[in-house]
Amino acid sequence: MLAMNYRGPYRVRADHKPDPVIEHPGDAIVRVTRACICGSDLHLYHGLVPDTRVGHTFGHEFIGVVEEVGSSVQNLKVGDKVLVPFNIFCGSCTLCQHELYGNCHNTNAQSTAVGAIYGYSHTAGGYDGGQAEYVRVPMADVGPMVIPDDIHDDDAVLLTDALPTGYQAAEMGDIEEGDTVVVFGAGPVGIFAAKSAWLMGAGRVIVVDEVEYRLEFVKRYAQCEVVNFKEVKDMALHIKKMTDWVGADVCIDAVGCEAAGNTMQTITGVYTMMQAGSATVLHWCINSVRKGGNVSIVGVYGPTFNAVPIGNALNKGLTLRMNQASVRRHLPRLIEHIRAGRIDPKQIITHRVPLEEVSDAYHIFSSKLDNCIKTILVPPRANEVRAVKASVQH
Repeated sequence: MLAMNYRGPYRVRADHKPDPVIEHPGDAIVRVTRACICGSDLHLYHGLVPDTRVGHTFGHEFIGVVEEVGSSVQNLKVGDKVLVPFNIFCGSCTLCQHELYGNCHNTNAQSTAVGAIYGYSHTAGGYDGGQAEYVRVPMADVGPMVIPDDIHDDDAVLLTDALPTGYQAAEMGDIEEGDTVVVFGAGPVGIFAAKSAWLMGAGRVIVVDEVEYRLEFVKRYAQCEVVNFKEVKDMALHIKKMTDWVGADVCIDAVGCEAAGNTMQTITGVYTMMQAGSATVLHWCINSVRKGGNVSIVGVYGPTFNAVPIGNALNKGLTLRMNQASVRRHLPRLIEHIRAGRIDPKQIITHRVPLEEVSDAYHIFSSKLDNCIKTILVPPRANEVRAVKASVQH
């Protein structure tokens, strides 16, 4: 099959790999029809995630058609069109029973630090991802969801990560009616966090970034105020000035380890890797939020440490919440929002690229060329109608 193949930092290509096979009775094989490049894929692409191995296939945002199922799969059948949450989870451990699917204890040997994620290095389990023609889907009875007939495929693929993660970012902010919410990052997750903040009762939403075309987009899409941090000398002081010198009620980090805006953080966090990524936005969140306020973190950081002003967080009495999104938990509510017209996820899609041109797609997205916000990769067999295979018994 054709699949994205990681060759080292800033080097990926489309390559031929063996087709995935059923390895466990609970597996399914899905023929991918759409796969996105996520902002967090760029951390892998830039060589910042530990144990990212040459030959790995990225891609944790994908939908497709079930081609094969293992002997114990009960909830899916061959031919089902499914969306697959980026979390790989068992559904039965204590954490899954509490709907903390991103923290499943059974699907990743490194699970004391992180749950399992498709196509996100061996730190996250070593599972190949969906930027390919086919992908093996473990725990197929609990992860994938059959896509309802009235949900557009472009909306469905954004329900696998970007929209639920933005939604959970707002949820973890514990937004109350009339709150001022500041979202750092105008990428897809930050855009959806801003939109979700309104759904949860915010009275004012401000988005901060440095990329002008993305700020223009989020201003239209999420009806928010915007700030270009390159035009601001002191971010925390600027937010306080905008909020009558009190600070925001809620600050959301939708950027993570490659945040720009502070030279020393970039040197120690990105270039020399002395800490687990640049902590610039963590500083801005903690220092911009009001006393007693809430900081929500969904930006991705590495597994080691970051230098953050934890003393300021303590003395201000802040609540800091963070996690990988529990995608499956949010799907029913988000589908309601889509059906009601309160949110239209597919509007953020700007580029559709054949899987064969995956190298160009990563370059465009990474370099923020051509006003790129969200890229969909389309495998060559995406629209193929094939005779379905019989279930495979193992």
